[in-house]
Amino acid sequence: MATRLDRLKQRADFLRIAALRRKWAAPGLILQAAPGTETDPQADSLRVGFTVSKKVGNSVCRNRAKRRLRAAVDAIFPSQAALGLDYVVIGRRETLERPYSLLLQDLQAALKRVGGLRTVPETPPKETQGEA
Repeated sequence: MATRLDRLKQRADFLRIAALRRKWAAPGLILQAAPGTETDPQADSLRVGFTVSKKVGNSVCRNRAKRRLRAAVDAIFPSQAALGLDYVVIGRRETLERPYSLLLQDLQAALKRVGGLRTVPETPPKETQGEA
């Protein structure tokens, strides 16, 4: 079963995650993490929120930065992010101009630094060898 990415949209969730001060700043982004509030800790979903301040630029620049961050998260989180944590990804000025490969490296490094790397790699489902 594939890991599902859910979006954080409530301001209270963003404030809760920021209050724990578990974050890492990389050149292309800032990643914050906090334990999730899901009732089922074994759920196979990740909750991720995105934010970019007006310091980055006008709405066109902010939306472009968020699109780049969403693409990076979609590429890395399903296979590498630990379940049971909520994440907030914050865009920076460098998010716009940073090469995508370096943005992916920034996200992986930040994930490792906040303790959000999955400890057990995801294994593919076992195939049955007998025929019906």
